Amino acid sequence: QVQLVESGGGLVQAGGSLRLSCAASGKIFSINAMGWYRQPPGKQREVVAVLTSAGSTTYADSVKGRFTISRDNAKNTWYLQMNSLKPEDTAVYYCNADLRTAPSWVPIREPEYWGKGTLITVSS
Repeated sequence: QVQLVESGGGLVQAGGSLRLSCAASGKIFSINAMGWYRQPPGKQREVVAVLTSAGSTTYADSVKGRFTISRDNAKNTWYLQMNSLKPEDTAVYYCNADLRTAPSWVPIREPEYWGKGTLITVSS
């Protein structure tokens, strides 16, 4: 069974920084992509950043230049460094993984893997 556990959320003043971590554990064969999503109060979940196994990154326009996604493959852990935080960054942040629990030739339909979320509140 695969688990994703986020850590690093909390309260920060506008202009401050935080780093989120997401640790994946369990029967993991490979991770194709890892990402961060967020759900602001009263709004739908949205993508923040995605990092593929090939090293390509995608960021939401609202966080470009301020947030950086990175990974530690040896630890099956990825991070979101958030700088210059703004009140509009307030949200529950979720990590997400596109991964396989078996080699590609094994016909498994993998579910979406999500962490439980961590709240970030940015005060003005």
